[in-house]
Amino acid sequence: MSRPWEADPRTDFKRRLGKSALELGLTNGGPECPDIWELENGDIAVIGRDLTTSLDTRLPDGVSISLDERLVVIPRSMLIAAKKDIPHV
Repeated sequence: MSRPWEADPRTDFKRRLGKSALELGLTNGGPECPDIWELENGDIAVIGRDLTTSLDTRLPDGVSISLDERLVVIPRSMLIAAKKDIPHV
């Protein structure tokens, strides 16, 4: 049985949502920066720290992580900065 949604590996990056980690003071300019991007197909890509192994045993009821998924964490200020760029519908 196929899943109702699959990530499209052929899509490209369209635009950053919010501000860069450098603009928010969350990095010293290195390549290891969290980020949020809208993709050409409308999906969202999140770059963050992989905490799948650390948090998978503490997931709330009804939440699961598939073998091909990762739980990533980004700074709260980064999501707040992206709020203005996220459509309401």
